[in-house]
Amino acid sequence: ASWLVILRRTLWVLFGLGVQVSILSNASTSRRCPEACICTADLLSCSRKNLQRVPAGLPRTAITLDLSHNAIVHLHDYCLTTLPHLETFRISHNKIKNITQCVFRNATYLLHLDMSSNHLQTVEKYYFEDLVNLKELLLYNNKIVQVDGKAFMTLINLQKIYLSWNRLTKFPFESIQKLEHPYLRMLDLSANNLSSIPIQVIAALPTYIKNGLYFHNNPVNCDCSLQEMLQEWKHRGYRSVQDFIEEHICKAYPNTLSLIKTFDYNKYFHICSWKQRKFDIPEVLCRVGESLVIDCNTSLHEDNTTTYRWISPRHELFMYPEHSDQTHQPLKNGSLKIINPNRSYSGVYECIAISDLQKINETYEVNVTVHYSKLVESFSTSLTTLLGCIVSLVLVLMYLYLTPCFCSKCCRKPKSPPQDCSAQSSILSTTPPVTDVTNRKISANKHVVFLEPIKENQNGKVKLAVTEDFDVNPPKLLRLKLDSDSIGTAFSNPVMSPADA
Repeated sequence: ASWLVILRRTLWVLFGLGVQVSILSNASTSRRCPEACICTADLLSCSRKNLQRVPAGLPRTAITLDLSHNAIVHLHDYCLTTLPHLETFRISHNKIKNITQCVFRNATYLLHLDMSSNHLQTVEKYYFEDLVNLKELLLYNNKIVQVDGKAFMTLINLQKIYLSWNRLTKFPFESIQKLEHPYLRMLDLSANNLSSIPIQVIAALPTYIKNGLYFHNNPVNCDCSLQEMLQEWKHRGYRSVQDFIEEHICKAYPNTLSLIKTFDYNKYFHICSWKQRKFDIPEVLCRVGESLVIDCNTSLHEDNTTTYRWISPRHELFMYPEHSDQTHQPLKNGSLKIINPNRSYSGVYECIAISDLQKINETYEVNVTVHYSKLVESFSTSLTTLLGCIVSLVLVLMYLYLTPCFCSKCCRKPKSPPQDCSAQSSILSTTPPVTDVTNRKISANKHVVFLEPIKENQNGKVKLAVTEDFDVNPPKLLRLKLDSDSIGTAFSNPVMSPADA
């Protein structure tokens, strides 16, 4: 009996070891990078490998999986279940025709899905219903002819939908009219086969959706209401019109060759009886730094089930109580408080009132202009004028008085050469000498020459008086002639020395 117990325990130990080995082998296999892929820390690139199915045993750490440019025809169920951290899945340029209900089951972390350039023909309700966190869906360049009205119902975080370059003849705009996609900012329906646009349904859409609703390059029927709506969108500066003005076309006649540009003022639109209405929107003025409260003036104020949503000029959504920021604060009664605004917050604010009881909604718009006070503006103008005058005065003074050379050493004038006969010429001249004022310098050692008064015994002669430090060896003797004599006679007379005097 004892050996049976020992044998049983041994078998259990071996069985446990076998289970652990199989688990480790499976774990190593699941973490191994497929041969057809390039694996990094969180990126798996398996593009352009002519794959016909999604590889098995992909590393669980992958955040981005790229299977584009292959030959994949079918996605098997739960193909992304083993990738719990996957956020981006690119499977464009393949041959996928449809999607089963369980393909994206448990792929709740997926944010970006690119299925462009495939062979999809429809978008059914269950295709993407499990992708509740999806933000970007790329389905352009397929063969889609129909989109189910509830295909995007559960995608409440969806921001961008690309459906251009397909074969759509209509689109369920009512599915996005119910405001179930508060983050939706782009719906691209360009380059399809849409023949008509539901103007009333689109006009009721929020501003942030109309700003990103692209339907250019569609052969829609030319209609006066369509022209009026597009003119209004152009006036409001919606990107969906401003960025593609030349690509907006319409079909004037049943002939497919009668496509004209919607914004060209041709003779066809002259038959429209409507006149371009003025876009009268209530205006509210507000000074910079002052708080402002805007009321949502609709007829649904008395309905207690009414909820309010505000869209700013920057196409930001604000809703009580969860959507707000430091400047925009929605109030419970439907009003919007703007705190400490600056001039960049000017523009058209749109309020959407939604009644759950009556199942209707109303829109109210108000144009807010944030400006500086008149005192500040006048002070700014006066200050600018004063500064201009001061600058002009400084420039004039610099032009008049500022010397061209600022270096006193390098710009010093050269000294005039000494004149030995300066004293003689001064004495011989009948007029007072004129000398350069700049060359006169006062010095304690200057030798001064002056004339003594004429005495009677000098016989009209004057003698030269010298200072005691005057150098008299050899002396310079001068003889002066009276005014009646000539200068030449004065020089011909005998020279008198100071001793003779």
